[in-house]
Amino acid sequence: MYTNNTGISLSMAVWLATDEYDHNPDPYTVSVTSLMKSTKQLVLSARVPDADGIEDISSMIASRIGTAIHNSIEGSWINSRKSALIKLGYSEKIINKIRINPDVEELDDDIIPIYMEQRTSKKVGKYTISGKFDFLAEGRIEDFKSTSTFTYVNKSNDEKYIQQGSLYRWLNPTIVTEDVMAIQYIFTDWKAMMVKADTRYPATKVLEQKFKLNSIEHTEQYVKNKLEQIELATTQDESEMPECNSEELWRKDPSFKYYKNPEKISRSTKNFNSLAEANNRLADDKFVGIVKIIPGQVVACKFCSAFPICKQKDSYIANGELTL
Repeated sequence: MYTNNTGISLSMAVWLATDEYDHNPDPYTVSVTSLMKSTKQLVLSARVPDADGIEDISSMIASRIGTAIHNSIEGSWINSRKSALIKLGYSEKIINKIRINPDVEELDDDIIPIYMEQRTSKKVGKYTISGKFDFLAEGRIEDFKSTSTFTYVNKSNDEKYIQQGSLYRWLNPTIVTEDVMAIQYIFTDWKAMMVKADTRYPATKVLEQKFKLNSIEHTEQYVKNKLEQIELATTQDESEMPECNSEELWRKDPSFKYYKNPEKISRSTKNFNSLAEANNRLADDKFVGIVKIIPGQVVACKFCSAFPICKQKDSYIANGELTL
């Protein structure tokens, strides 16, 4: 069930209410994306009463746009690759060798295998780890990300991308033969004028970035450790669980605001990235002003399915670290 508190039209609401994800109700099946969530989020989410877990349809917009892009890319390879590859200058000899999601019996030196949206799984004790990668060619995993330029500039998800790709390789060691993966970014807010203004800014609206994967052995140990944490947390009260850390909370850095006139604090005189810089300015002005430390805001709580019952987020709301 969804609410529609923002009054989205029916034509769009039906699209947003359509969930194409292949959910598995088995409590001992854990997807790659779920495994990468904090243990607390994963366990608490399962305890949220159905009545409290209803989402507003407006929260599904980014997800549905991402799904639409994935479906379009997959459809182009399945239905239109020949004409597209001819336009890109590839010979028919090469094009005719391409097989999408070939069976093992088809694999030989005369074909070029390309795998898309393939779900695989592996048993680890009583749990089953399941994952579906986006694209695999020449032994290299690729993942399509429609996201903001902020993610790229600040490298905020780099470690997650590496972990996700490493888990897909761990699940598919026979076909993922490269130890490098690629993220194919589609930036939703890209602006050409920003390219020259910031050297970190992506040069194009669609961009590839490569990452070195963790070893299969390292990933195997990560999976076992995470499953042990999940198993322990399932019997714990929230107060006993390890709290989500700053990385899991997408915590922003604190800011330090300097006010030259302490009686006028509606707008800061200048913002600084460190307390030392702010205090230096205070000293330069002979200590007539004040410095206020603004705690680094946590962001992930707003998108967490455990939000309705999580007490950790309540403490952030109370101390101003989470604003809704």
